[in-house]
Amino acid sequence: MRITEQLLRQRSEHNDGLLSELEEVALHQFEIEKIENIDKLCKHLKILLLQNNIIEKIENVQRLKELEYLNLALNNITKVENLKGCESLKKLDLTVNFIDVTGLEESVFNLQANEKLDDLYLMGNPCTEWDGCRLFVVAHLPQLRQLDGRVITPTERIEAARRLPALKMQLVEEIRKKQTNPKKEESATAYTTENRKKMYLDMARVSHSHTKPR
Repeated sequence: MRITEQLLRQRSEHNDGLLSELEEVALHQFEIEKIENIDKLCKHLKILLLQNNIIEKIENVQRLKELEYLNLALNNITKVENLKGCESLKKLDLTVNFIDVTGLEESVFNLQANEKLDDLYLMGNPCTEWDGCRLFVVAHLPQLRQLDGRVITPTERIEAARRLPALKMQLVEEIRKKQTNPKKEESATAYTTENRKKMYLDMARVSHSHTKPR
């Protein structure tokens, strides 16, 4: 499904369909593949809920200057990008996506400009399987208050800063291992963005067929 003006108006009935003044919109579980039109039509949006779709890229949200909470949990995102313009962003939920060690460093660098971001969720992403992930993120994003629901303590910040040079070397090694020993992602049962998309759409078709009037 595409994010059209009609869909946005349907989802903003509580606001009499006035998109220009809309502050919150929920578009979770709509089989959405691409973020579009929201930044043009809903410029005063503060809360955007897009969890449980099949979105592969963070895009077309840069003009949402007032956006405070963005939920993209359970999607197909492989890196964090295009959020620099979201200068009011406080909470970002990326639970269970596809950010692995190869996209981790770029992702945290791309969040450094979001100075108000204090609550970030990365749990369930492949990058969190690396033991150094949490400290690496903490070291690069001093504005964070909590990560994956756990408050970042002063002691943890000191430890992250102290270990950062070693963590950078470890990350390079983790990336090297991934590139030299890739998993068989072509497997029909592997949990990849392609297979998740196929499973998601298959389940959606079954659900729609059951809800059709007979």
